[in-house]
Amino acid sequence: MKRYLILLLLTFQGLMAQVQFEARVSKNTLGLNERLRIDFIMNVDGDNFDQPAFEGFKLVAGPSQQISQSWVNGRSSFQKIYSYILQPEKKGTVIIKQAAIEYNGQVYKTSPIKVTVTNAVAQERDPNDPRQQGGGGSGNELLQLVAEVSKTTPYVNEPITVVYKLYFNEIGVTGFREIAKPKYNDFWNQNIDITRLVMEEGSYQGQRCHYVILKKAILYPQKSGRLTIEPFSLDIGVQLPTNRRDMFGQMIIAEDNKVVTTGARTISVRPLPESGKPEGFTGAVGNFSFKVTPSRTTLKSGEGLDLLVSASGTGNMKLFTLPKPVVPNALEMYDPVHDEKVTTSLSGMSGKISDKYTIIPQYKGKYAIKPMTFSYFDLSTGSYKTITSPEIMVDVLDGPTLAEANPSTAAKNVITKTEQFKYIKPKTTLATIAKDDFYGSDLYYALLFFPFAIIPIIILVKKKKEAIDSDVTGNRIRMNNKLAKKYLSQAKKQLNNKEAFYIALEKAMHNFLKAKLHIETSEMSKDNIQELLLSRNSNPETVQNFINLTENCEIARYAPASSASIQQDYDKAVLIISELEKQIV
Repeated sequence: MKRYLILLLLTFQGLMAQVQFEARVSKNTLGLNERLRIDFIMNVDGDNFDQPAFEGFKLVAGPSQQISQSWVNGRSSFQKIYSYILQPEKKGTVIIKQAAIEYNGQVYKTSPIKVTVTNAVAQERDPNDPRQQGGGGSGNELLQLVAEVSKTTPYVNEPITVVYKLYFNEIGVTGFREIAKPKYNDFWNQNIDITRLVMEEGSYQGQRCHYVILKKAILYPQKSGRLTIEPFSLDIGVQLPTNRRDMFGQMIIAEDNKVVTTGARTISVRPLPESGKPEGFTGAVGNFSFKVTPSRTTLKSGEGLDLLVSASGTGNMKLFTLPKPVVPNALEMYDPVHDEKVTTSLSGMSGKISDKYTIIPQYKGKYAIKPMTFSYFDLSTGSYKTITSPEIMVDVLDGPTLAEANPSTAAKNVITKTEQFKYIKPKTTLATIAKDDFYGSDLYYALLFFPFAIIPIIILVKKKKEAIDSDVTGNRIRMNNKLAKKYLSQAKKQLNNKEAFYIALEKAMHNFLKAKLHIETSEMSKDNIQELLLSRNSNPETVQNFINLTENCEIARYAPASSASIQQDYDKAVLIISELEKQIV
């Protein structure tokens, strides 16, 4: 009997060991604009299939189910597959968690799968792919995101422009979402504002189409070598024509989402030539004029002058330093006040930068401010140029001379017999040596009793401070309101100017996020902000209100709005920032 029980137990364990349940993916590494297929495969007909949440992915299709069963040489085989199509939502390493089934009272789980999501990759258009051709349209559908770079072999600090264009044809675009912002590592960069999107006609690879300019940026490479502009990627809602028609003969339009990317762009930056580089060159590249202008050159005792050192023209205005003047020791020079009047457009930076020095003469006489030199690399000629300012003479009309102020210098002068008693004082000023005793004076008693007099004041102040410190709720409310007013003070000044108000309001809310979440402007997508705030225990309703108000700022600039609605948006911003300040941990 025992032998049969052991045999039965071994047979049962063998059956249990035969249950297989696993997850397989079409690829373990994919670009941000690619799709992933995952299959959950089991060799038994399990119950209660529990799919994972697919965090970090958007579910494009699925689940689709396949069941197959066969008999070979008297033995049966069974297979059931649940399939999904996934679209990654962010770069990095993403874990697909376990799926589970039940079979004969036991729970079986798949192993977690690690998937690496890289930058979006360039994809060839496949004429046989129905997703790219709209399920059977005319075959001329086009949807392409392009980064047009003005120059791919610039010098260090030579401006280049990047214009991001979305080309499309015979495809309806219903909206788009940024999923990867371009990054400009080792470039000084500035975005050029686009007030509104305008559809224009053009061509792409010889095909007539429409395009929209989405972004513009001016870049100044800061080092030589091969530098990379990270890809810009969009998730675009599209309407694609199909081969099918409805009962009225009109073509049926299929709605879908498509991820497009510019791909990475490589810029080969040339170093500035070493041959002919002037001594004291500080990195100015472009075309400049240089001036050193004194406010006056003739001074009286106690007067000063302003020395303005300035460079104007076109080039990397904000990326170099002006030379410093050298003045005689008899002139006292203070640290400069720096001023920039620079505008940035697609052609680069232009304007004027200046350092203003205040100079105060100490002694009477004439003093020379040495000539100053300013060097820059001229892109038009490919050579260095140097501008030298003229020498400046400063004439101080009165005041002590250097010899009178310096005794060591005066001692070297020859003293005549008629002047040998010149410095002896003929009169003496005497002062009494008798003084009143401090002990017993009014000041003595005042200092003696002063500590006792302030004891009640100290006690009252301490109790007041303890009462304030114990009021945790009140302190938090005061701190929240203070922080909200700090970020929104600029917006409050513009309540009577609608467009300026909403620009300031949007900047205030972005600055608040930068301070609280330690993120950059390039990371402020809607999904990223929502994810970060929710991960910091913020209330979902408050987070949604914050995002809605931020999105409303762009629309409200151009829509009609009354002073009452502007005031309401301001009050709403104060309330939302206060609430987030209390909630964020």
